Amino acid sequence: MSIQVETNIEVSLTNRNRQTVFFRWILVAPVVVFVALFAQMSHWGFTTVVVCAPVTLTLLFRGVYPSYALTFNHAMMELSTRVAAYALLLTDEFPSIERNPNISVIFPDVEGGKKLSRGLPLIKWIFAIPLYIVGAIYLLLSLVLTLFAWISTSISGTYPEWAANIVLGTLEYWNRVYGYSIALVTDDYPPFTL
Repeated sequence: MSIQVETNIEVSLTNRNRQTVFFRWILVAPVVVFVALFAQMSHWGFTTVVVCAPVTLTLLFRGVYPSYALTFNHAMMELSTRVAAYALLLTDEFPSIERNPNISVIFPDVEGGKKLSRGLPLIKWIFAIPLYIVGAIYLLLSLVLTLFAWISTSISGTYPEWAANIVLGTLEYWNRVYGYSIALVTDDYPPFTL
């Protein structure tokens, strides 16, 4: 079993629906609003109070990862990944709020928290700062490549494979960083590479 969060996306490169690619940002807006509601709640402290704080405290004092938090983190990460894959043109499948076998996120087995450090969750966010900086550069590159891919796919119906590899690598990178610093499902520092 992997020690990092794994992201599996079945990328569509050829025979793309050029009409949905052209209007992708309009089509994805309702699901983005749905996901953004959870992100907005994090600004009000929902994520910190209901998910991050209990995980940190239970890991610190009891060495246990609460199952409700693990389930919530996994479901939100998979949903966010489906939305990002659709918005970044990696797939033509509309991001359902239900699971999709073509897009999955696999957490490492935490064995209820027994494999995780008890004190490290208190300082992981500090260690993650360089990961966020490198991730911002990858994200900027991916957005530029998505614009190029949007033009190419709208005209030819084919997504350039080299661009897909970088965009997919960026999604995988951010899921590893999230798994390390926010979801706290691994203690192994994620690599900086795509």
